[in-house]
Amino acid sequence: MAPTTPQPTTPQQAATAPASPTDEAAVDVPSRGKGRPRSATADRAILDATRAALAEIGWGGLTMGHVATRAGVAKTTLYRRWPSKNELVVDAVASLFDELEIADLGSLQADIEAVVAQFADLLARPETQAALLALFAEGSRDPQLRRRIRERIVDPQKHLVQLGRANAQARGELGPDRDEDTACEEIDIIFDTIAGTVEHRMLVSGEPISPAWIRRFTTLLLSPLPGLTAALAETPHP
Repeated sequence: MAPTTPQPTTPQQAATAPASPTDEAAVDVPSRGKGRPRSATADRAILDATRAALAEIGWGGLTMGHVATRAGVAKTTLYRRWPSKNELVVDAVASLFDELEIADLGSLQADIEAVVAQFADLLARPETQAALLALFAEGSRDPQLRRRIRERIVDPQKHLVQLGRANAQARGELGPDRDEDTACEEIDIIFDTIAGTVEHRMLVSGEPISPAWIRRFTTLLLSPLPGLTAALAETPHP
């Protein structure tokens, strides 16, 4: 049998024709690439609700339905943006860390002190503490979550170290990078030292961070311990 050639449809027929199940699905659940653009207001409401819920009921009590109700959005809206709770919580925390910035204040010490103060203020928020501690605990058991934490939170924040390093080099405080691999390793070490020290003091030890502590920490970070330079110079190397 010869294939049937589809007949053209007039505008009047198209307007009155009933929608097929496929058409209804396309209307009910638009893809990310079609339909109305994502609402920044809805995104903020969802991320805010996620952090608030974590601080109030913890990771175990948090559900996607709870977040949707708290944010005042439909569950379908929430799932189109974040398919899982893990992804949602990571992005909720990442949006907080996006607030951090490093300014050129004229010296490397001043630059570091300013960004450490910002970081400490951020960690002092109950919502930040609850979200980070929950992520740390869950990430230790979930390699995929740990990778997402690194990709969305840790790695993007290393640009603060990169920018501070570049500013110091432009001012002549630091010499040029020896090579790209060494520079990347040093940036990782500096980031881990700063972030790890501040997080441990505030989230593990529960100790406050004062301007005097920030000054002392930054001084130790940038300067060798008393007598260390001379001792290293006198130490024979194989």
